[in-house]
Amino acid sequence: MTRLESLQATLQTALGQRASSMTLALGEVTIVVSPDDYLESARILRDDPTLRFGECLDLCGVDYSTYGDGAWQGARFATVLHLLSIEHNWRVRVRVFCTDDDFPVLASVCTVWNSAGWYEREAFDLFGIMYEGHSDLRRILTDYGFIGHPFRKDFPISGYVEMRYDAEQKRVIYQPVSIEPREIVPRIIREDGYAGSKK
Repeated sequence: MTRLESLQATLQTALGQRASSMTLALGEVTIVVSPDDYLESARILRDDPTLRFGECLDLCGVDYSTYGDGAWQGARFATVLHLLSIEHNWRVRVRVFCTDDDFPVLASVCTVWNSAGWYEREAFDLFGIMYEGHSDLRRILTDYGFIGHPFRKDFPISGYVEMRYDAEQKRVIYQPVSIEPREIVPRIIREDGYAGSKK
């Protein structure tokens, strides 16, 4: 039995039915847990002596709305965690999908891993995922008056508003975007048709 197969077996024993799926791909184990079991599963992953995933290396939001060229049929938003067990030298990826696409909400895991605090703020800011129980859930990368969540697939590339300095008012002002949306097609220079190429 390989190390990853051993990790899979240990995860299955510790989490039981809480892990709705478990896959081994690209040298890493990925487990999917339901939103109802998310917080309890996080505690088990951290506290179970056979696992001891004490480090949350990363937590991010994902928007699956255009995944697989629009063939995706599942929930739109998910949170993905990457955990490390220093004691056992193991890594695992945990994915949990939000049940409501219009108002995505999950439990906060800040009480399990302190490092998740800023990661959850980033996922809230960029994807609009709410984390219940987070003590300071506010924007972290965009401006306080920013409208929308820029990493959602339906967010326009140019945004909704633009800002500029107004010399008369002597302050920065916000206004609707004045740039017309356009699609830029790159120009390709082929060697055989290039004017400077030798024949």
